[in-house]
Amino acid sequence: MNTTKRIATPGVTRGLMQDYNVAAKKSLGQNFIIEPQIISRIVQTAACDKQDLVLEIGPGLGSLTQALAEAAGQVVAVEIDQTLLPPLNAQFAQTPNVALIHADALQADLAGLLSPYLNQPGLRPGFMVVANLPYYITTPLILRLLTDNAPWRRLVFMVQKELAARLQAAPGGKDYGALSLAVQYRAAAKLAFTVPAAVFLPRPKVDSAVVVLDRLPAPPVQVADEAMLFAVIRAGFNQRRKTLANALGNVLALDKALVTAALDMAGIAGTRRAETLTLAEFAALTDAITQMTQKGGNSQNPLD
Repeated sequence: MNTTKRIATPGVTRGLMQDYNVAAKKSLGQNFIIEPQIISRIVQTAACDKQDLVLEIGPGLGSLTQALAEAAGQVVAVEIDQTLLPPLNAQFAQTPNVALIHADALQADLAGLLSPYLNQPGLRPGFMVVANLPYYITTPLILRLLTDNAPWRRLVFMVQKELAARLQAAPGGKDYGALSLAVQYRAAAKLAFTVPAAVFLPRPKVDSAVVVLDRLPAPPVQVADEAMLFAVIRAGFNQRRKTLANALGNVLALDKALVTAALDMAGIAGTRRAETLTLAEFAALTDAITQMTQKGGNSQNPLD
């Protein structure tokens, strides 16, 4: 790889697109970064070094991959778009610490893809994720990483600016939802910096932001069944206009009497909506539902 020729410039990016007959696909949310200073700030924010394994999702033409390869010990870049593989392979075929994988990050076994490197000598345990995420997969991908319990230590994402607000939202507002609660449960979140739309090719209609999620040593609340906690949270926000009593019964297929009893046990009014509950209240409600279902109060498993 020629480290002096930066991919993240308008000229090089357009040249690669022309040479390999590549067009940015709107359906895949492809917006290539064409400002090297933004790339440098992302890598500096990640603070990775030669002992780090970094997963990059959606490398595009390789502008961020190039900088990560210079900073990190090993980079595994997962790209869904087969038309981008030729320019990526051309750029990184001679870069021994970059592995390119053609896969859908939403469907692939990410821990499995990383398994050849997770115990590699010289690399510290676990991994980082550093990515300019395609907007259409941002929420489901972050939720997956937060709830799957993969051994990541830090997540550094370029996301839509409005989504960055959702990551740090407090109860009661329109931005507060399942994503906000999953972040609270698993990580400490911060907004690193904002990014204007002008640094992308093609230029998106909205500005972006780089956010950092550092894994907590332990969740701030304890629950008997973690999977149930996320199921209850999803159920509450799946029908966020409905009261908790109705939303949980509908989505989790729980008997209404069981839901009412669980809400009473947790000290939560059934007339409240999910957007008003704190993480601690969701944890208390989850444990109440778990106790009720284990006592045989409902014949169906809400996780089925």
